[in-house]
Amino acid sequence: MTGGERPFRFFDNREKYLLFVTTCSEKWAIGQRIGADLGALDPRPPALRVFDAGTGDGTVMASVLRQLHGHYPTVPFLVVGKEISLEDVRLTLEKLPDRFSEHPQTVVVLTNLHYREAPALCPADETARSRINWREVALDGRTAHELDRRINDLRPTLADWWKVRMSPKTGNPVYVDPSVIVLYRSDHRFALDAVIPRPGVPVGDYDLVIAAQPFRARHPADLKVKLVLEPLAGALAPGGRMITIQATGQDPGMEIIRKVWPGEEPFRTPGPVLIQELRTRLAARFPEREFSIDGDSHAFFRYSLHVMPNEVTENIGTSTRLAAWNAAVYVAQIDDERITRAMSGGAYLDATAEVVARHGGLWFVDESFVVARRE
Repeated sequence: MTGGERPFRFFDNREKYLLFVTTCSEKWAIGQRIGADLGALDPRPPALRVFDAGTGDGTVMASVLRQLHGHYPTVPFLVVGKEISLEDVRLTLEKLPDRFSEHPQTVVVLTNLHYREAPALCPADETARSRINWREVALDGRTAHELDRRINDLRPTLADWWKVRMSPKTGNPVYVDPSVIVLYRSDHRFALDAVIPRPGVPVGDYDLVIAAQPFRARHPADLKVKLVLEPLAGALAPGGRMITIQATGQDPGMEIIRKVWPGEEPFRTPGPVLIQELRTRLAARFPEREFSIDGDSHAFFRYSLHVMPNEVTENIGTSTRLAAWNAAVYVAQIDDERITRAMSGGAYLDATAEVVARHGGLWFVDESFVVARRE
């Protein structure tokens, strides 16, 4: 970063993000990928513990909780979600009333703590620990409608607690004050007493850790592992599994990018590279961790842009071209300055239409790998 230039952060633009998540099936596909591993979990009392390393709009969390209910309908759940974005916290909360209604023995915790702090719900800095915002909310109600009304009452608190400032080094937002909010149904408070986290008592030993796109693609492997994957893998319970998911660029979306920016290479740390770096860093402290890129059934999966069949077999409309273009530049994490320059002419739409027409649609490929802790 030089002069007054602001560090680039690809997901600052809410419009790009919201257009992507509503026009593409990635969230659904990630939920299905994680669901394929849920039967391998071996939870122990008092609860099955899940850590979501970036809840986003809450779609993946809600999908996983629905599937977990199918596998473990009578097991209490503790779900900790890390999210720095106030808007995403609000979107996540909107999806929780149905989950509390169907699976009443659920405790959901939302926090804005850093990756190295969030699994334990404890700031690393003593000063930050002394000023942590911690609120336990016992929700009255049994129906989704009643619970939704109680959750909506939290909006003023969230607006105050989820304030951020920008890091001068990375451009990423970081919390002004560390905050933790704990939600559960009041009529199940007695049964959940041993599950509800307490201030100053570190949480850990997660049965499932979800790390779906938790870092910027262009960051080097050592940074991704040190700041994100290592603390998450260290928080696994015996028998626990961390599922990491990232984009690959091995898809038509990347063809659009290279038609506009030849030689572009945003995806520089494939799964084997991250696994090797993570294995090296965990070897001394956590020798019981096992690493695998799943076999051919789960390692790579794809998701698509939602389009009507006639939109790609006949004339591709401008709205479809724009949605496809937005998805391609969002996945490749192209900065706004380059996007603006490319959109000053019409070549980007022609390139997008050509790729979509040639493939009969647009899809992207993600990869996953698993870190498991031996029993």
